[in-house]
Amino acid sequence: MIKNLLSALDFSEKESLVYLALLEVGSGKAQEIAKKTGLNRTTVYDIFEVLMQKGLVSKYKKGSATFFNALEPKHLLTYLDREKEEQAKKIEKQKQKVSELLPQLISLQNIFTNKPKVQFFEGEKGMREAYENTLEADGMILGYANIETIHEGLPDFFPEYYKRRVEKRIFGKGIIPRNEMSIERMTHNKEEMRDFRFLPDEEMTFTPEVNIYNNKILVASWKEKMAIIIESKELADLQRLTFNLLWDTLPRK
Repeated sequence: MIKNLLSALDFSEKESLVYLALLEVGSGKAQEIAKKTGLNRTTVYDIFEVLMQKGLVSKYKKGSATFFNALEPKHLLTYLDREKEEQAKKIEKQKQKVSELLPQLISLQNIFTNKPKVQFFEGEKGMREAYENTLEADGMILGYANIETIHEGLPDFFPEYYKRRVEKRIFGKGIIPRNEMSIERMTHNKEEMRDFRFLPDEEMTFTPEVNIYNNKILVASWKEKMAIIIESKELADLQRLTFNLLWDTLPRK
């Protein structure tokens, strides 16, 4: 169990052997730990250097001999805190490099500007990522959506999503089937910056979702947990025209 824990903390098998052996004896020379673990003394010295860098082992001189001392196991928590900080610094540096190179990456992406771009997303994580893209809308989002289906698909996602959409001042218009949840959500339209219009017959229903924003169309299947984002001005303009024609025929309540 303890070896599994150390392995999860990125200890090699030999590092685990040496660390646990030193914990048992508390303090000892490399030769003693080598004999206890079956490793050669040079290997043990090298591992002690690694463990000292991790802040888990110290050394001291006694006469001409060098002794190694295992620090209290609670130092593993300190080690993890340092690893977390180092990882955060590493990610920050990577983000900075990406930001510096982003213009070049974008220029490469836009070489073929007349070709529609298609992105495919799968699973709950992918659905979240696809839906996050709608928060890049420059203006209104038009959509066909079944409120019950989308809340069943990502039950903990939408309340927080609505809040962030409002913070970005992105208004939404939706053509939706009439059901219990859509009637309830309609009472929040003002605070959540949107407008709904119901399909005329309660038997008219659907489960997928289509959002139109910028030059993009998001098509999401909440039951099959997949989504596609198509970036095409021509196709988005057609979908926007179709939506507005249908919108104008539907009653306000």
